[in-house]
Amino acid sequence: MTAPTAPTPTETTRADASARLRALHDEGRIAAEYPRVPGLLAEIAQTDDGWKGLARAGGLLARTAPEAIRELHPGAVPLTAAVTGHGTLDALGAPLAAELARHGMPLRLVPGEHDAWLRDLRDTGSPLYAPDTDLALCLLDAQIVFDELPSPWTPGDVSEALDAKLRLIGGLVEQYVSHGSGVLVLNTLPLLTAHTRQLVDHRSRSELSLKWREFNAGLLRLALEHPRVHVVDLDPLIAESGPVRDSRLAAYAGVHLGAELLARYAREIGHLARALRGRTKKVLVVDLDNTLWDGILGDDGPGGIAAATTYRGAAFGAFQQVVKQIGSQGVLLAVCSKNDQDAVIDVLRDHPDMRLREDDFVAISANWQPKDGNIRAIAERLNLGVDSLVFADDSPFECGLVAANLPDTAVVRLDEEPALHIGRLLADGWFDTRELTDADRDRAGQYRADAGRRDLLDSAGSMTDYLRELDVRVELSPVRPHELARIAQITLRTNQFNLTTQRLQKADVQERLDSPDHLVLAVRARDRFGDNGVVGALFAHREPDGLHIDNVLLSCRVFARGIEQAALAALLAHARDTGAPAVHGAYLPTAKNLKVRDFLPSLGFGTTSESADGHLVFRHALDVLPQVPGHVTLDAAFGSGTG
Repeated sequence: MTAPTAPTPTETTRADASARLRALHDEGRIAAEYPRVPGLLAEIAQTDDGWKGLARAGGLLARTAPEAIRELHPGAVPLTAAVTGHGTLDALGAPLAAELARHGMPLRLVPGEHDAWLRDLRDTGSPLYAPDTDLALCLLDAQIVFDELPSPWTPGDVSEALDAKLRLIGGLVEQYVSHGSGVLVLNTLPLLTAHTRQLVDHRSRSELSLKWREFNAGLLRLALEHPRVHVVDLDPLIAESGPVRDSRLAAYAGVHLGAELLARYAREIGHLARALRGRTKKVLVVDLDNTLWDGILGDDGPGGIAAATTYRGAAFGAFQQVVKQIGSQGVLLAVCSKNDQDAVIDVLRDHPDMRLREDDFVAISANWQPKDGNIRAIAERLNLGVDSLVFADDSPFECGLVAANLPDTAVVRLDEEPALHIGRLLADGWFDTRELTDADRDRAGQYRADAGRRDLLDSAGSMTDYLRELDVRVELSPVRPHELARIAQITLRTNQFNLTTQRLQKADVQERLDSPDHLVLAVRARDRFGDNGVVGALFAHREPDGLHIDNVLLSCRVFARGIEQAALAALLAHARDTGAPAVHGAYLPTAKNLKVRDFLPSLGFGTTSESADGHLVFRHALDVLPQVPGHVTLDAAFGSGTG
């Protein structure tokens, strides 16, 4: 007899997490225990077929009303997704609920009817266009083309049909951008062998494939042309999944996109939703031994570790290269390792195998203290919340420790196989953002410049002396065209200094810029250590009773330098000088912006109302104005816009 194979630790962990989630569901406690759900789903997702477990979990989550979750957890704001398409899409709802829940977003799903995509996109009264729709998901497949071809057909027929379809979709996109309020999500169309092999000659197949790729490229261009359009490229997802569809389900039930592909699509939508809600991660914290290099530095010494020259070492070197690639795009890199600090620094400086060097990291924590405490210290040093961090380690113990004690920190569970490190790091798109800006690319340099500011602070006799020697210079003026993406990004990613947490896409910012009743100002700052660029934004609009501040935002990198006080002092003076009877503002509390609750009152605003949920409304009579801090040099210009 053969003894049964023992389950792997990963399988056991996943089964335990699934059981715990099932217990929460059976006990009716999904809503009450919702903050625990992302961690359980993260464990379920940590296997190659995790999509199946997530789909089952999503089926359970979908039975709890999103409003019930929001009532108990105000920060868990539901996301409304209206779905339409060509084929049967019943298999999308469950994985989509799970993928959104992984990021703390309950799903409010509005399913469409079978093959109603064209009607739904044409009808501005459909759910796709509803004011509360966050994502309008339109899933298409190749049959929207092949079902309309003559019989028999030629590559020329397909070419004409594709051209007509792209014109049609392009026109519908223009309509949606004009009348819809959410983000329209399209997808590229998979071309199957069941299509190409209907042509018996290779030349015709090549013609078909080429034209098909041109059509999909046209779809992708729509996303480049319209900020509120996103196109999911299905080709990379198909390359890592099973068959695009089951031929029997396609023939009998109109299921043209299979369950696994829809699950992978749902994950991409989760990444998009996270970026739209301003929950993109900012820091990658990595272990060293058997994570960045092969071997244990403390046991093997510098000569016994490798990130090149050996088969396993080369896999670690490839992982380092990917980490470096991520870091080049604005993701901050940090080290958290149980090692001696000096030995680690020596390796990063001098070891010939290393593709990552000391200067690539904004923080290096190498000691023998618990890693959860070190990660918390890294976050504090960077003036970020632990929810901005992703931690990657090969040790199940360390991963479990961080997941248990820092549940808001994303954990990438690596193992003893370095060839899988890259895939596991990239699987969840933790750092996905809608658009990369110049400020992103320079972010690591900005944080490194902060070291000089910390040295100045340590050597200054007082905070007053420090601020005076820092030589802070602030420029406040209307947003310039090349700053549009940066301003939108600030609204999406700033959580601490954010008075009302209004999340705006580029199109939303542009709409306010185009309005004569709105004022959209960029806050720029520099000091003796360098130019910080655009560090904040100010949104306001005029009404008969005065100027209303819609939001004030400031990057956490430049807190406590008087920048925010200078910007508001300038705005209040401008409002008075242009005849505004008063300036109004508000504060909407979140779990992360408590530190700005008293910001407006500190500048002379009086509280006019307070709701049970902590929503405050303020008014400034403009009789006594605050002064620009004495250590700040301010250059303010408001242009010809209203203010």
